Amino acid sequence: MRNALFVMAFIASPVAAQDHPDLSGFWAPDFGPVERPQDLMDKLPDGVGMVEDTGVAEFPRGEFGELVLTPEAAAHAENWHAENDMTIARVCLPPSIVYASQGPFPWEVHQTEDLIVFKYEYFDQTRLIFMDGREHPGEDYPHTKMGFSTGHWDGDELVVDTTHIAASTITNNGLDHTDDIVMQERYRLVDDGTRLVSTQWFSDPAVIENDGARFISWSKREGEHIYPYECDPSFALEYQSVGSE
Repeated sequence: MRNALFVMAFIASPVAAQDHPDLSGFWAPDFGPVERPQDLMDKLPDGVGMVEDTGVAEFPRGEFGELVLTPEAAAHAENWHAENDMTIARVCLPPSIVYASQGPFPWEVHQTEDLIVFKYEYFDQTRLIFMDGREHPGEDYPHTKMGFSTGHWDGDELVVDTTHIAASTITNNGLDHTDDIVMQERYRLVDDGTRLVSTQWFSDPAVIENDGARFISWSKREGEHIYPYECDPSFALEYQSVGSE
């Protein structure tokens, strides 16, 4: 309850500074092709492997875009089977933000000067972006699926650095990341503030030999809000029933 009240207090506060873009609002994923600002793409590190699985797209078994897997990660992915995740125990486990941010679900931004809150419909997850200049915590700090995020403004772009992400999914076909993954995102408003675009860069040498990146785009929809996700694990029983026919 204390954490909920803490978050709501910041959500209720107006954006203190007006010299930064206001990303607040409801953002729905763009499923069709959109123009990618070249100067934004150029800020990704050299040699990154693009992962083109955003929205409703899912890689088939053995496909990982331009990512180069380590031998250990490749062996793990080879032994992966979709039915392993479609069990009562696993079907409602949320993925980490590395995978969740590109999913086909809307999200909301609530922005203040010192804290920005990302509220995702996917698995009812909430993410805090600390804008007050604090340092990332040490190794003994707990890892979570949302990780620990700090942000700063680079001109008109929100730059978010995230660490302490609990081991989870990179692509939904057996490529998993470790607790040591790090991620940086850049968010920018385009088209007169009607669209929000982002690059996502991540590095985890234990599973990928090159760094990975995604480009993601959302459109603003006034007056809408996200719905509860409320994952029902009985879905796994339906999946198993269909698979056995």
